[in-house]
Amino acid sequence: MPRAVRERQMMDAAVQTFGQRGYRAASMDEIAELAGVSKPLVYLYLHSKEDLFSACIRREAQALVAAVRAGVDPELPADGQLWSGLRAFFTHTAENPDGWAVLHRQARSHGEPFISEVVVMRDEIVAFVTALIGAAAREAHRDPALADRDVAGLAQALVGAAESLAGWANDTSDVSAKEAAATLMNFAWAGLENLMHARPWQPPADVSRGSADDGTS
Repeated sequence: MPRAVRERQMMDAAVQTFGQRGYRAASMDEIAELAGVSKPLVYLYLHSKEDLFSACIRREAQALVAAVRAGVDPELPADGQLWSGLRAFFTHTAENPDGWAVLHRQARSHGEPFISEVVVMRDEIVAFVTALIGAAAREAHRDPALADRDVAGLAQALVGAAESLAGWANDTSDVSAKEAAATLMNFAWAGLENLMHARPWQPPADVSRGSADDGTS
């Protein structure tokens, strides 16, 4: 069997084991047995348990980013692009629950160097979402500075919400990827659409502070 095929089998087994058992509980013996190879061969190909887990994080992160990018049609209007990106994100996490568990739960809970691997993925997705929303906002406003200033935080919030919602959806048997994407779209789009049309929400005036400043009670 070609080395690349054998290595992919080992990685598949490792993602399943790490995703379902957790990094600390998973053993190289389990991974080797699931892959149908000897434990020495796993060490020969993928070195230590730490190296194997890092490789799993990188592979699953690259697959998720690629799925989101491929899912967005740049010819669609802004809401269509966001919807298609969210559908791609939730479809991928639903179809690869062990990979998502590795990225969202295991990698984040075991410190370095694993967290850094996830940060690279998250930064890439945030940058992609920022560019997607920013392009629509610039088109609506004809004001690049406004888009850059206001969209960055929205992109961070949107990605964070998507990550949490994907974990919940995967743990809830009757929630489909389409339903999860629609939930987040309904939550986020009203605010994004208002921002793009220069209708940002403003906090109410602080009445108590105003009274104190005016010397009244």
